Parts: sequence; structure tokens; C-alpha cells
Amino acid sequence: MLQVQFIRENKQVVLDGLAKRSFANASEIIEEVLKTDDLRRSTQVSLDNVLAESNKLSKEIGGLFKAGEVQKANILKEKTGQLKEQSKKFAEELNTASDKLQELLYQIPNVPHSSVVAGKNEEDNEEIFSEGTIPELNENALPHWELAKKYDIIDFDLGSKITGAGFPVYKGKGARLQRALINYFLDKNTQAGYKEIQVPHLVNEASGFGTGQLPDKEGQMYHVTGDDLYLIPTAEVPMTNLFRGDLVKASDLPITVTGYTPCFRREAGSYGAHVRGLNRLHQFDKVEIVRVEHPDNSYNALDGMVEHIKGILRELNLPYRILRLCGGDTGFTAALTFDFELYSTAQKRWLEISSASNFETFQANRLKLRFKNSEGKSQLVHTLNGSSLALPRVLAAILENYQTEEGIKIPEVLVPYCGFDMIN
Repeated sequence: MLQVQFIRENKQVVLDGLAKRSFANASEIIEEVLKTDDLRRSTQVSLDNVLAESNKLSKEIGGLFKAGEVQKANILKEKTGQLKEQSKKFAEELNTASDKLQELLYQIPNVPHSSVVAGKNEEDNEEIFSEGTIPELNENALPHWELAKKYDIIDFDLGSKITGAGFPVYKGKGARLQRALINYFLDKNTQAGYKEIQVPHLVNEASGFGTGQLPDKEGQMYHVTGDDLYLIPTAEVPMTNLFRGDLVKASDLPITVTGYTPCFRREAGSYGAHVRGLNRLHQFDKVEIVRVEHPDNSYNALDGMVEHIKGILRELNLPYRILRLCGGDTGFTAALTFDFELYSTAQKRWLEISSASNFETFQANRLKLRFKNSEGKSQLVHTLNGSSLALPRVLAAILENYQTEEGIKIPEVLVPYCGFDMIN
């Protein structure tokens, strides 16, 4: 969530940034924010003045009673009663203005970083890096959903029987490869200095608001209505909310954590060939990295996250590219996002498998997550997160790109984790 003071002091910067996102009615909502904040401020002043006068009269009343001037004291008591009614009125108006301001601020996305170009959707994203050789497969090469059926390692029909479409069952070597990838990703992250944690898979409403999934993506989340809890769409939500409301020490920064969780997304309206097999699921596994950073270091940290993910993909020997997302494709809470995509040789298209984002103070403001700066004043931190990595499409790319006529080879780096080097 943007800070009102930032909007007030950088109005044109905010408007220019929202224009990159093609954010509708930006000027109108920003004006409404400032108008509502003016009302909130003036009402606060009026309330403070009334309370100050009431306190002053209360002291005078006490003195008059002690002096035996009961009649004068009673006249002032009548006036304090009137002031009490005024303060109640101003308090109600202040609450109304504050609630309206909060609702308006929740509607405004983050301001994109200066390097983000204007654009409406994924077609306007910028490719900034690519690496790896796309393998040449034999003419009988299959997409991963056919390979999964051929080698009996992932059963999509059985998942549909148990739950519904988008909930696959991993079997045999498929389940072991899935577990191997999780352990490999976690090991790579902990070796890079991230502290491994295990977090709940359900969160409360405050956590959803803290990281920005609510109210923006409420329709994409599974809601457990009886307990008013939400299944997590990503480990980013519980992992970042670990620090909600904290005043951390500057010496503790950066705080870096990693964790594995299943993720749950309704993906309402998703259909067609692009969602076949593992391409888009309602439940999937992901290993996440989260950083809480000093504002002066957050973009260096983002570059480090990108390099870290690069290193993992190099070890897996998978062809990939990196996109800098345009304004219209950048997530609601992010200031800058880099997407990683793997090339699916059998499907002949790129599949998103990771994103690394800097949210600057946007999440921290919602979370009330601060640190004390060198002047001893509390200041909002910057938060970052990245997929390291999302498993379904990584697994799909391995199955498709490593397929041979004899079976599916296992990337060398995963063999010690799997205990086998071939699926056949």
C-alpha cells in the first residue's frame, strides 16, 4: 500500500507510474485520496482542539469547586457536556474519513520502478537474458502429459476422481522426482544463506491483506468460510507475515528465509490447451525465497536473487530466458518483477517457472514492518520474494527436454536426490 505522504509529495511520479500500468481512473482516485486525507487531517485538528479545550475546562472546574464557586463550576460543566458531544461527532467523522482513505489506498497498485516500460500485457514484456541450448527431439517426442501416462508417473485422471481437474497424483518415480526437486531447491537456498522454515498452509485475513492478496486476488484464493481462513496461493504470504507488525533491528537486515509449501489457486476461468497437464494446476508445490531488506540494498538483493535462480537452472541444464515485466503485467504489489521461463521443446513454447520481485515499501506499509534507521527513527523496510522454484513446469520441462527413445534421463545434479538416473 502506498503511503499518503508519498502520494502527496510525489503526485506526478505516482500518476506516471500508474499510467505505465494502464491503471484506469488514476487521476480521479489520487485526487479522491488527497481530498479524503485533507478531510481526515482537518477533522483530527478539530477533534484535538475540542479535547484540549475540554481538558482545560475540567481543570478549571476542579479549581472552582475547591474555591467554593459552585455556580461557575456548574456553568463550565454544562459547556464540557457540549464539548463531549462535539468530540463524539468529530471522532465518528474521523473514523469514517480514515476508513474511506484506507479503502481508497487498497485500490491503488504499487508504482513501477523507473526501469519498467509501459505496457498492457505479457506481449509487452522485455526479454533481457537467455541461456541454454534448446534440444532437438526425435519425431516421436511427446508432451509431458503423454510421457506421464506412458511411464505411469503422474495420474491426472486419478486426481480428478479424488478432487477434480488440476489436482494431479504423482506416482512412483514421478513422486520421487518431485521430492528430489524440493530437497534440491531447499539445499541450494540454504547454501546461499536462506534460513529454512516450515509455515502454515492456511492464513487469516490479516495475512492476506498484509502481502496484498486481499482484496485484490480474493477470487483466486480458496476460502475456508467456517473458520474465515484462506489456503495459501504461495509461501510468500505466511513467510512474509512472520514479520508483520515487527520493528526489526537494522543490524538484523537482511532477513532471508526459504520454505517449501503446497500452493492452492482457484485459477478461475482457466481453460484450453495452455492449461493441459502440469501447465496450470489448482494445487502445486513450490519452494520460495523471501527477503526483508534495508531500502538502500533492496535492488542489489533483487539482482542477487536473479543470479541465484540462474545458477539453479544452469545446474539443471535447462534452456531459459528472463523477462522484465511491463507495467501492465507487473503484479499489483510489485515495483519490479523478473520472470523466468523454461522452453518446453515438446510443446514448442515458453513456460513461466519463477518470478523475483521487489515490493519496496508497498507490503511493509500494510504489514507495519519497520526498522530503526541511523537517526533512530522508524522506517519501512523493503520486502522481496522469488520462486526458487515452482515445481510443475520445471518437472514438465525436465520430462520433455530430457526424453529419449530409451526413456527420460534425470539431470545429473538430481541423481543423488532421486536414487535413479532414468525413468523407463
